[in-house]
Amino acid sequence: MAAQHVLLLGGHGKNVTSIIRDPDQVAHLEQFGADSSGAGQLNVLVRSIDDVKSESQAKAVLDEVKPDYVVWSAGAAGKGAPERFEIVDRDVACYFICAAVATPSIIKFVLISFIGCRYQKAPWLDEAHWQQYLVSTRNPFERYYKAKIVADRELYKAGKKRKDFAAISLRPSRLTMEPVGKVSLGKIPRAEGLSSRASVAYLTALLLASDSKSCWLDMLDGDEDPEAAVNRCIAEGVDCVEGDY
Repeated sequence: MAAQHVLLLGGHGKNVTSIIRDPDQVAHLEQFGADSSGAGQLNVLVRSIDDVKSESQAKAVLDEVKPDYVVWSAGAAGKGAPERFEIVDRDVACYFICAAVATPSIIKFVLISFIGCRYQKAPWLDEAHWQQYLVSTRNPFERYYKAKIVADRELYKAGKKRKDFAAISLRPSRLTMEPVGKVSLGKIPRAEGLSSRASVAYLTALLLASDSKSCWLDMLDGDEDPEAAVNRCIAEGVDCVEGDY
């Protein structure tokens, strides 16, 4: 079976086409691809995601790259003008989600969201922990939350449009630079915590390689092996969208 082609919006990896906005990153990413032994190919496209102003423009990128899977890890990240939250985290993310589900050859879309991106407290969340999380983490980033939750909603709707399209929202908390480690994945009784960036990337790769269906999956650093966590969530049909839709 041929390797699947992944379009990674906002990052880098192997077996992917990575879209970046800074031309200075090209040499680094190409060297990363050259240094990565084994199967796989890394292609780099320099584009400013901010310049994507419509679903048709997002579709043009998809038609150029021809991916099987799309991963959205791009975001304003507090850089530039405040309105970039609405431009990138909301609008451009939605353009790519809509364009992807309208492209029959694309069968998975993984959106990196965040654990507190919900309209209301999830039924399994402890009330005290939820209130603490709102005060300490979500409320100070209200503009980011309001942008991101629209993209999550669009992804949820996309997952209902095609039975052969897996719309997955992977939802970490505060990100760290720690290496891949054990995780908590699925319906976690708290939202406050830390999430290794490397573990988020590894879980994304596992979800792409697995028989995963449309779902939301909350994620924190924890005590379960990532492979076991993904297999458990798939086998049990875990979906953290419960309580919002």
